[in-house]
Amino acid sequence: MNGRTKRLVVLCAVVAAAVCFAACGPSLYTFNLVPASQAVEQARQANAAEHAPYEYHYARSYLDKAQEEAGEANYQDAIRFAEQANEFGTKARDLARRRMREQGR
Repeated sequence: MNGRTKRLVVLCAVVAAAVCFAACGPSLYTFNLVPASQAVEQARQANAAEHAPYEYHYARSYLDKAQEEAGEANYQDAIRFAEQANEFGTKARDLARRRMREQGR
């Protein structure tokens, strides 16, 4: 490759990297939101509102807050809230299932 071709390749790489990094916030948010939404929905289906109300409502609140922050383009906060929603949604689901098993349902 000659010097001009190398500069063109480097320029293209820099532009591609800039485009990718500019889209990181929304992409990472979506990457975290999907499992969080699934965890909260699974908790709802496991009747966690009755059997694990603290964990379920905590997860639901964090999911709502994540969506609110993303709507305001605060993606770092939205990601953090989505991670918390996922964690507590999973806890709520597991706790609700365990309590239902203990009750013989």
